[in-house]
Amino acid sequence: MTRLEKVRNSMKEQEIDGLIVYSPYNLRYLANFTGTTGFALITLTDAYFVTDARYTQQAQQQAKGFHVIEHKTGWVPAFEKIIRENDLKFVGFEADHVSVSQLEIFEDAFDTALIPTQNIVEKIREVKDEGEIQTIREACRISDAAFLHILDFIKPGVTEIQVANELDFYMRGLGATGVSFDTIIASGVRSSMPHGVASAKVIETGDLVTLDFGCYYNGYVSDMTRTIAVAEPIDQLKEIHDVVLQAQLKVSEAAGPGKTGVELDKIARDYIASRGYGEYFTHRTGHQIGLEDHEYGDVSSTNEMVCEPGMIFSIEPGIYLPGRMGVRIEDLVLVTEDGVEVLNKLNKEFVVVGEK
Repeated sequence: MTRLEKVRNSMKEQEIDGLIVYSPYNLRYLANFTGTTGFALITLTDAYFVTDARYTQQAQQQAKGFHVIEHKTGWVPAFEKIIRENDLKFVGFEADHVSVSQLEIFEDAFDTALIPTQNIVEKIREVKDEGEIQTIREACRISDAAFLHILDFIKPGVTEIQVANELDFYMRGLGATGVSFDTIIASGVRSSMPHGVASAKVIETGDLVTLDFGCYYNGYVSDMTRTIAVAEPIDQLKEIHDVVLQAQLKVSEAAGPGKTGVELDKIARDYIASRGYGEYFTHRTGHQIGLEDHEYGDVSSTNEMVCEPGMIFSIEPGIYLPGRMGVRIEDLVLVTEDGVEVLNKLNKEFVVVGEK
């Protein structure tokens, strides 16, 4: 079944005969469109892609299965004509991506019932096909190689920003087109901030350094986290690292088809609590990944998502002692028929760099 066919099945379930696709990631998924200006309208029998003269040729090459329309007076009038000519009665729009002001423009322009929808395309994106899986594998290979490279770069005297820049440029040299998100390099007491993006702080002897980073490769992302020490690590740091590592491994071992996000999150949370650090694990255990770093679905205490073969998500428990230190370890895993495949191939044992 094609991606458009899956969308149409969902449209029938929601009793709509048209769907406006507004999200650039959903457009990339459905139409393979990599430009910055374009919108799609999918009906139960056809699919239309509307763009301007800058992207007409590109859309004709990329948007297979779509009627490509070059608008002259704006894409909304073009959609109005499509809706009228196809006699569409109930047109859905992506409520999470359309602003209130844009909806008001739709209401003024379209003589049809406008139906808010959520996650029609995102739910289809949850299960990756073989091409997507291979692309994400390559993105993970690049980030793995970048981590090995950066271990020789980190030393007392360099700044967090210098480390982040080195990671970025190195991954680009391996074929990445950019970073998945603002690289997190958090050293010393800043490591207690789960999302402490790289700053001008100088890394010092004795610092703990959390590195959370990833890259874009052919439109898909990687995401990994490792926590290392810069010479002379204190004993509690080794203890916390071991607790987080064991929690991460336990979730990886338990994950597979039929498991829910709630069940997997509980494994990590219960183990960390049993070691006395429960109150310091302050975020969900993982999130789905693909065209975006954080996609629909996660591994959390509130998500009854059932794992299916082809899903890819992170497993990233952490412990954060405010104003002191923090540790997070993260891999991406692919759900297989009988378990998971860990896509990050690097050893996760405790690493000390810059030892005397």
